[in-house]
Amino acid sequence: MFGIVGGSGMVVNMIVTVLMNKANGGTQNAQDVLFPISGTEFNFRFTTLVWIVAFLVANFYNFMLNRNWTFGAGAKAPFWQEFWPFLVVGSVAAIAGIFIKLAFTNPTSPLYLPEPFWHEDAGIHSREYWSQLLTIVITMPINFIVNKLWTFRAVRNRHQARTAGVAEPAPDAVT
Repeated sequence: MFGIVGGSGMVVNMIVTVLMNKANGGTQNAQDVLFPISGTEFNFRFTTLVWIVAFLVANFYNFMLNRNWTFGAGAKAPFWQEFWPFLVVGSVAAIAGIFIKLAFTNPTSPLYLPEPFWHEDAGIHSREYWSQLLTIVITMPINFIVNKLWTFRAVRNRHQARTAGVAEPAPDAVT
């Protein structure tokens, strides 16, 4: 079930990516500088904004489906007690994803998706879209493992122990 949710979340992420790029005039504008990063030679680019917004939308979508369908059985902790760990785990993967995606789209990177196959002249060959998709696939296993063990197991076990009046399990004890 987690895989189905993750797959549908990938679709949500890609829909947001396509819509944002189309609203910005197409993927040929994905490398537009939005603002310089103060004190560095680096810039915050539209591609990074797309990554962050698409992540936030897909993360919330995935959380809701996982909370109610994948891990819906049993006692749930309150919404925010489960959401914040889920968001933190996703954010760690998303931060790593920013650098992975930038490596796929930066011509000086050894991971750069090269021409002639990848370019911004046609959507199916869009380096921007492929970098988004590949980065999601790379970061997805991190989300699965940590969310399964921490967000939907440890957080719920602690909540269940508190509501039942039982001593909380040790923080490193995952059952």
